[in-house]
Amino acid sequence: MSKRDLKKYLGELSKEQLEEQLVELYEKFAPVKVYYDFVFDPKEDKLLQEGKVKISHEYFPIKKTGAKWRPKAKMRRSVAQKLIKHFMMLGVDSYVVADIMLYNIEIAQTFSSQNFIKQELFYKSIFNSFEQAVNYIVSNGIFNDFKLRINAILEETLNQKWKNRYDFEAILEKIDY
Repeated sequence: MSKRDLKKYLGELSKEQLEEQLVELYEKFAPVKVYYDFVFDPKEDKLLQEGKVKISHEYFPIKKTGAKWRPKAKMRRSVAQKLIKHFMMLGVDSYVVADIMLYNIEIAQTFSSQNFIKQELFYKSIFNSFEQAVNYIVSNGIFNDFKLRINAILEETLNQKWKNRYDFEAILEKIDY
């Protein structure tokens, strides 16, 4: 069904029929429920905190009570990427999205400062996250608000002597900051 056909169909429905369909969608499909729950009560701070906890557990997992050993860090970039995509789909404020994007990089850098990482893919992945974050921040016109954090990320790549540290510099050289 095309968008035009959908509009035509919806235009033929009474207000009560429309309400009925929306309630049915809300009850039947979790993404619809999540969307409307957010629209009517956008607790962005809570969403941000939950997202940060989820990302930090990828690098610093919590030992479960009664467990004899601490779980191994998974370092999955995909967890943060899914959260960021979810935030964007909900229409979360661009400052919150930028915050979670940078937090993902910062927590990865904290992990790498304490642990030796030999997988080249880790550094490439964090670079990709950095490039996406900077592009997002610039395109939303909020670069000056995040300039200090972006520069701190760059400095940390230099301090930790990441092999691709100059790629991070190149990203910032592309923009006039």
